[in-house]
Amino acid sequence: MSATAAASAAGHQRNGGDLVVETLEALGAKTVFGIPGQHALGLFDAMGRGNLKFVSSRVENNSAFEADGYSRATGEVGVLFLSTGPGALTSLAGLQEAYATGVPMVVIASQIPLEGLGARRKGMLHQLDDQKASAANVTKSQRLIQHASGIPSAIQDAWTDAISSPQGPVWVEIPQNVLLDPIMVPPVEDALAVAADNPPRVELVREAVAWLAAAERPAIIAGGGTRRGHAEKPLLAIAELLRAPVICTPGGNGAFPWTHPLSLQSWVEDRHMTDVLEDADVLVVIGSSLGEVTSNYFTFEPRGRIIQIDAEPRVLESNRPGLGIRADAGQALAAIQGALEAAMAGMPLVPDWHGRTPEALVADSLDAVRARLEAQDLGKELRFMADIRAAVPDEMQTFWDMTIAAYWGWSCWDSRAGQFHSAQGAGGLGFGFPSAIGGAVGLETIGKPSRVLAVSGDGSAMYSISELATARQHNVPVTWLIVDDGGYGILREYMVGAFGQATATELARPDFVKLAESFGVPARRVAPEDVREALEAGFAADGPNVVVVETLLRMFAPTHLGV
Repeated sequence: MSATAAASAAGHQRNGGDLVVETLEALGAKTVFGIPGQHALGLFDAMGRGNLKFVSSRVENNSAFEADGYSRATGEVGVLFLSTGPGALTSLAGLQEAYATGVPMVVIASQIPLEGLGARRKGMLHQLDDQKASAANVTKSQRLIQHASGIPSAIQDAWTDAISSPQGPVWVEIPQNVLLDPIMVPPVEDALAVAADNPPRVELVREAVAWLAAAERPAIIAGGGTRRGHAEKPLLAIAELLRAPVICTPGGNGAFPWTHPLSLQSWVEDRHMTDVLEDADVLVVIGSSLGEVTSNYFTFEPRGRIIQIDAEPRVLESNRPGLGIRADAGQALAAIQGALEAAMAGMPLVPDWHGRTPEALVADSLDAVRARLEAQDLGKELRFMADIRAAVPDEMQTFWDMTIAAYWGWSCWDSRAGQFHSAQGAGGLGFGFPSAIGGAVGLETIGKPSRVLAVSGDGSAMYSISELATARQHNVPVTWLIVDDGGYGILREYMVGAFGQATATELARPDFVKLAESFGVPARRVAPEDVREALEAGFAADGPNVVVVETLLRMFAPTHLGV
């Protein structure tokens, strides 16, 4: 018997809030993120009678990032409780990141009482003309529940939406009186949400295999959809069967083994890699729109044919014409693998990159990238990133904000057995620390080693600095690396490069060490050359801690501007 059912048996008058909690528990939810609010109090009262763990954030946008990080780290659905009006609206930037990246989340937002909905302006606290319309641009679907008996089915349907590819956050809002009024609905005993099937069309698989079996220079771009579709194994099998070089986008980082002889790693912003991809006679693009970064800022001009696989139909051929296959990446690659193995049985492909083997091409291309970097006086940056990588255990998950170190990470980070998470989907500031909190909470919930690393700049750190209180309150094992360069470093660099000077990029900022300590969070300031030792000490500690490095990192020179 659930805790809410037990409370009912003991005489508690159940309400809509109980139905929400019972349904979420039946669907497998374990943890909820959010902040209480007046219209949402029925949710939180009911949660006190259930078994859900609640992580209380300090800003709703950070709550959204935390639920996002929880989902990324665990593969489970993130759950977020929001208050009405300002609370709901404050979450939207965090939800945009989840929506852009395809992170499954169920958002339960409260709403003013039913009598205030519609065209009337009754002057109720937090009232919006149409609250769920505000979420329509950053969530897969939106629902307004107007009677308590509809709560279990609506949440179950929303959960199904969230986990069906293309995955993403979904929005459910419930008026205050629907949460609070007594109900006759019996306790929820079970709920089932099964992801909708999203296989590739047979004729498209057949055509893709015909192209690949005849290719001389096949290559593969693995985007974030590869990871979301758990397509790593068929990707590896196909790449080895075709002997096709593979490059990962920032979102696809980790989808293909970093040190594999066919791995071009993640240097998608480098012209040497763009040249290789342009020369492919068949290019397979998985879970990527060939967008701004992946196309080296739209300078990519492929000369061969493109096979594009994506669960989101709006992505297909959005930037380049090709054979568009709308399907879950895992299902699509598994089908292509099987058909390709049958088509090529006894007749292995012998690729020819103008007299070079693909393995030699990959090695030469990576050597060319290294030579370009070494010619740019980037020794400090290369050592700094190498020291972070050396400090981080192989299986540790890392969460990166929009900061220069993260931009380096997009290209140079070998995630090994861990996972690399960054905010490149929507690109908003403040993702790193709260998403790491959610990730650590989630890993602990499912019984895995829960220490994680968050990386921010001083500008992005200020977006989420209040979450030091959350980390301390829940004793979350997050080590937060703040790279303090006194401003919005990447914008400073962009402006100097474009205009010769930077305007409005310099920031007054706190003493991050003293500020962290004021929250009861241990912190230390170290020189760049000591970052490895400081991180290793932080990883060995209990609870949250902060490492501050005051240094100015530079980005490697862009290669698209001279094209």
